[in-house]
This record gives sequence, C-alpha cells and structure tokens, in this order.
Amino acid sequence: MPLIPEEPQIHESAQGPRATAASGRTAPTPRPVPGPRPVAPPRPGRPGPLRPTPPVQRTPHDVAVAKPGLPGPAAPSVSTPAEASASRTPQIQLIPASATGALDAAEEAVDLLLESGRAPGEVLVITTGEQHPWAAHELSFGEAAYWAQHDAGDDVFYADASAVSRAASRPVVVVAVNGGSATAAAEALPLAHARAGALLIVCGDPQQINSVLGAGV
Repeated sequence: MPLIPEEPQIHESAQGPRATAASGRTAPTPRPVPGPRPVAPPRPGRPGPLRPTPPVQRTPHDVAVAKPGLPGPAAPSVSTPAEASASRTPQIQLIPASATGALDAAEEAVDLLLESGRAPGEVLVITTGEQHPWAAHELSFGEAAYWAQHDAGDDVFYADASAVSRAASRPVVVVAVNGGSATAAAEALPLAHARAGALLIVCGDPQQINSVLGAGV
C-alpha cells in the first residue's frame, strides 16, 4: 500500500491548477472583466458608437446664440441677426437706495466692479440729480476737456442724465437715481439701458425704477 503515491508523480499535475483556473474563467457564470464589450456603454471621455457625436467647429457666433436665457431653442439652424442682437441685451441689477444714498451706493458698486476685474474704462456712471463731484470738477475746466476724457475711454466716466445721449456705450452702466425730476429718471434709464453692453446697475427707489424700466425697456 505505500506504493500508491506513485500516481501523483505524474508531472502533468503541475499544469492542473492553471487548467482548472482557465476552465473556471470559461464557466457558464463568468466574472465581469474590465475592458470593452460590444454591449457595454462607452465610458466618459471615450466616444463610442452609441454616444452622440458632440458638435465640433463651433463658430463664436454659434456660442453666443446658445447662451442661457436666449428665447427659443438654441439650435444652429435658428441663428439669426435678431437673436444675435438679443444675446447682447444687458443684465439689469437693482440696488435699493434712497435718493440721498443712491450716489454712495453707486460708488460702492463701481468699487466692486473694479475689484472684480473690470477695467475703469468699461464703466459709465450716470446721475439723475446732483452731479458727481468728479464731473463737476472736470466741467470747471470746460466741456471740451471733460468730453476728451470720455473719448479717451481709459477711466470711469461720470455724466449727468441730460448728457446720456452724448455718452458712448460701455460694457457696464451704473445709474444713481439721486434726485432730480421724475421725467429726468424716466428719460435717463431707458437711455442708460441702451448704452449698457453687458450690465446695467440702477441705485435708487425700486418702485420708481421698476415702473420706469417696465414701461421704457
């Protein structure tokens, strides 16, 4: 009986475990194996036949038309000059303030704009009542020198509501409703809205501002 161990001496058994493992992988219930499979959905970042091809070679015009907030479906085939113009409609921000505090609120808004990275030449400040001290000081040297600084466009420019029609458009317009007649504010706000390329900030009485902008914009 001690001679029975001769049977395991068949060296073929050295390959037995690998054969068993291989047969285990091909069993009816295989383990999931990472890698591409015909029925597996494509992974993020790896485009596959089941993933819609993203649009390519967009022009800057197409990107502008597809901005959020644009009315209608943002499809390239719907791009029109009217929609491109609508995409430039400035955002309106209202800062509640009294007539006596509107100018201070406007100054704080300008400071925040400059701190956020806006260039001084991108900001126009309009007052409906008393002129900003800077405007009053510069006008003391004559209108030619005053408007020359406006045309240079390298600093924040302050103008009275009566001069808005002469001022050029800037990316940001800040309006301080710091008094003046109701007619002055009613005329200045729509003009300021037309001069603002990206953002219109209005500091004043919310009820008055909403009534003007709601009717005039």
